[in-house]
Amino acid sequence: MKKFLKILGIVIIIGVFGYTIYFLYQKSQTEPVMYETESPTVTNIIKKTTATGSVVPRKEIEIKPVVSGIIDELYIQEGDKVKKGDLLAKIRIIPNMINLNNAKSRVEVANINLKDAKRNYERQLGLFEKGVIAKADYESYEVTYQNAQEELETAKETLELIQEGQIKDSGEPTNTLIQSTIDGMVLHIPVEIGYQVIEANNFNAGTTIATIADMGEMIFEGNIDESEVGKISEGMPLILTIGALEDVTFEAALEHISPKGQEVNGAIQFEIRAEVLLKENHFIRAGYSANADIVLDRVDSVLAIPESLLVFEKDTVYVEVETSPQQFEKRYIETGLSDGITIEVISGLNKEDKIKKRT
Repeated sequence: MKKFLKILGIVIIIGVFGYTIYFLYQKSQTEPVMYETESPTVTNIIKKTTATGSVVPRKEIEIKPVVSGIIDELYIQEGDKVKKGDLLAKIRIIPNMINLNNAKSRVEVANINLKDAKRNYERQLGLFEKGVIAKADYESYEVTYQNAQEELETAKETLELIQEGQIKDSGEPTNTLIQSTIDGMVLHIPVEIGYQVIEANNFNAGTTIATIADMGEMIFEGNIDESEVGKISEGMPLILTIGALEDVTFEAALEHISPKGQEVNGAIQFEIRAEVLLKENHFIRAGYSANADIVLDRVDSVLAIPESLLVFEKDTVYVEVETSPQQFEKRYIETGLSDGITIEVISGLNKEDKIKKRT
């Protein structure tokens, strides 16, 4: 029995030792490297640069009053569509007291002068009819009387204009009624009923009553870095991406590049402007932020591969093409346009080739 156990122990030791040797041997064997491959595809390649900015109406105006006063009525709300000539607001005039007093005094003086001229005229008319005075003397009094009538009428109109902002029966639109000067949409109304407004003149910009814009003609205004501005030119196509409108892009055409750059956060930026081609089912609000991809060059339906597959060798470029399972050969190729990720293959490859991926 003891002999049997001794033999069994020896066998177990030998078995463990043998297994250990086998395990260490298997572990020491290097597994062969298996390379993944990728084939060329036919695709479109677009080389572009990006400008940041916003979409705004081409025509946007601020409606300002031509008289000072108080907003008495507002006939519009933000978002309303208006036509040229539509009534926007009414202003109640607060006359300047100095001008008002002067105008009243002028009316009083004109009344006195008219009464005096009328009395003299009637007296001279009677003498002329009796043949006492010559016609020339009578006509001079007649002219004075007519001038006095016109002066009173002018004085009254001036007083009325100061008090009411208009002259009745003048046939002209009243200055106290604010009208739209264009067709468009009301974007902003910075005043409310009761607000005091100041007229626009050579010395004062005036109070804005409403901002109106033609939303049917929108433009992209943005900036592009000085390193890219030399690559673009007027007429180039743009592709707009608006953050507020998901999964929608808009075409645009570059129409202006500023001749002068401005420093923005330490970098020189050039302002650009492009006409946006609107889509019927998508409303673009004024001020939407947007990115514009400016198409510098493009090729369609060309054979292409990822740039990461390329190996550069001096002035040439090659890829490794599989000739048999996990066997590769170096093949020089001619490349074309690149978008930074995918590059056009002009010659040297076909769609069936399998190219070794770089590790």
